[in-house]
Amino acid sequence: MIRFGDILGQADAVSRIQRALAADRLPHGMIFAGPSGVGKTTTATALAGAFLCEKPKNGDACGKCASCQAMAAGSHPDFHVIVKEMARLHDRSGTSKATQISVDVVRYELADVAARKTVLGRGKVFIVKQADLMTVPAQNALLKTLEEPAGRTLIVLIATSVSDLLPTVRSRCQTIIFSPLEADVVRDQLVRGGADRVAAAEAARLSDGSLGVALQFLSDGLLQPAAAVGASIDGLVDGGAVGDLADLLRKSAEVQVEKTLARDELTSKDSAMRDALTIFLGIASRRLRQHLHEGDGDPDRSCEMIDAIALAEKYLDANVNISLVLEQLGIGLLQISGAKVSV
Repeated sequence: MIRFGDILGQADAVSRIQRALAADRLPHGMIFAGPSGVGKTTTATALAGAFLCEKPKNGDACGKCASCQAMAAGSHPDFHVIVKEMARLHDRSGTSKATQISVDVVRYELADVAARKTVLGRGKVFIVKQADLMTVPAQNALLKTLEEPAGRTLIVLIATSVSDLLPTVRSRCQTIIFSPLEADVVRDQLVRGGADRVAAAEAARLSDGSLGVALQFLSDGLLQPAAAVGASIDGLVDGGAVGDLADLLRKSAEVQVEKTLARDELTSKDSAMRDALTIFLGIASRRLRQHLHEGDGDPDRSCEMIDAIALAEKYLDANVNISLVLEQLGIGLLQISGAKVSV
């Protein structure tokens, strides 16, 4: 089973959680916030094991009791993980792309279950992955359970952006912030998992401190398109022409989209494209920041390009048409380069 000793690079967060657990001062609701792939869900699972353990010791699970054995087997009846894909279970039309956590998911998979008696008698734990994708009605449906849970209940909301959660939800939870991992921690973990050291180092460098993202780069074969985006940015910093960076970003993202759809054909292609573009826009932005740090090129020009990329990311998050976002990004980069733009 997952225990706190398995968590990498999150000593401050783990220490806060273990102190509260050992003192029996855990709140009913917690928000684990930070970049994706840095250990939030793993930590929440370790916390669930310790919370449900019959004989916890020093703020961690014993690993031997019936509850711990059930956690290790992945069959604990009082441990529940809520994911956006559950929306399909409650969609009568059968056409849901499950891009958000619906009110029905929260109502039937969390609130109703939380109101029932525990099976093993130690309480109940709910982990809501991608909690920032809960709709407003879904978040409102969660409030009563957060405020007055039945019995010994713990709800952990996993989020990258706390600002996407309602103030009424945030005020009922304790927030724990998770930080990006050190690149060498990510690299070493990838190598331990069997990755080639050179590829692992490159994936770690591109991941911005996320082991999950680094694993994705390796498993989905994204290192080559990522290198192409980086090389294009290098050329811009050296004073080269913008070319069709927007088209390169699209083609790079399409590689990731194909992998995503192969894993789950019911996934929204639009949502997968937005996620993939966000990854490659992040690569471009971090490459520009690296050049700024190293004193390469025109700093004002680089800053303007970073701003243009940030605006594109904002538009993607706001569900602006993808083609329009890329078109505007291309025009913006051309204007920054000083090229004439025909309308």
